[in-house]
Amino acid sequence: MGLFLVRRIGTMLLTALCLSFIVFYLTNLDSNLEKLAKFQGNSRMSDEEVQGWLANNGFGQPMVVRYGEWLGVVPGWTREGDGGEVVAGRCVGLAETPAEAPSFCGILQGYWGESTVFRDSVASIIGTRLGLTAKLMLWVMLLMVPCALLIGVLAGMREGSRTDRTLSTVSIATTAMPEYVSGVILIAIFASSAVGLKWFKGTATSAMDGANFENFFLPVLTIALYGMGYIARMTRASMAEVMTAQYIRTARLKGVSFPNIVMKHALRNALIAPFTVIMLQFPWLLNGVVIVESLFNYKGFGWALVQAAGNNDIDLLLGVSIVSVLVVLITQLISDIGYVYLNPRIRIS
Repeated sequence: MGLFLVRRIGTMLLTALCLSFIVFYLTNLDSNLEKLAKFQGNSRMSDEEVQGWLANNGFGQPMVVRYGEWLGVVPGWTREGDGGEVVAGRCVGLAETPAEAPSFCGILQGYWGESTVFRDSVASIIGTRLGLTAKLMLWVMLLMVPCALLIGVLAGMREGSRTDRTLSTVSIATTAMPEYVSGVILIAIFASSAVGLKWFKGTATSAMDGANFENFFLPVLTIALYGMGYIARMTRASMAEVMTAQYIRTARLKGVSFPNIVMKHALRNALIAPFTVIMLQFPWLLNGVVIVESLFNYKGFGWALVQAAGNNDIDLLLGVSIVSVLVVLITQLISDIGYVYLNPRIRIS
């Protein structure tokens, strides 16, 4: 188990390194840097002025060098004045005087850069927005996972029955309806004065300060409905397969009651495949909430991603991308470890 974890963590680090370089390369294309220069300087800057601004702000170096600076393995760029003193640099703003500035300031040192739009540190922005999305994800998982597992187990216990067909139809219907469709429908029915059922608020902005049932239930339900059907279908298929296994037939012949067969024999093995799907919901929730957060004006992690991409905020976009990559890799590791505890017979090779 220890060797497996070491190998998996090594693979994760290598994957994160490769993906971060790809994202860094795409966000630092010449067209994006030109937009950044004109946004920070003057929209009417000439090509020569753009190149001069980029050179004065550390963007004139090779791509690999700038990636090393951002990562924190290469000393940050500096610009000297006429007297030879350091007047600007990547790490200068992190100390009271340029002489006290550290040589390395990147991701490995905990410095994520500064947002050009929000005029704040990227780490602070991501921490705040990630906390808001984590609160949304928590309530979505608490609603989605138990309901999906219950629907899947009830449908898979007796394959082909009327209950199975009904619950499977509901699961397919919720999965086939995207969040932007179900969200609009829920707002029109439960939050619009046109229909008359003003039970909830059509916006979740106030939920950022104090979430309650009125301002937070609709976005939670919108996300949960979409993921619920997928988990329920996977649980149903896994449960139906397990119920036809030989050891289940043996238990029935021995006279074990049907509830005990389901709870003590079938359920644990049937949860192996749904467990993977449940773990995959975390990266999906982290980035898939973009539509829902925009629809309900909830300024979480997905909202920050939209703002960074729309405003060419390079450092913030890089930070959001790295967090997304780490969440995907960590949830995959947890999923692999969970296999062993759900079924010890699974070999780790």
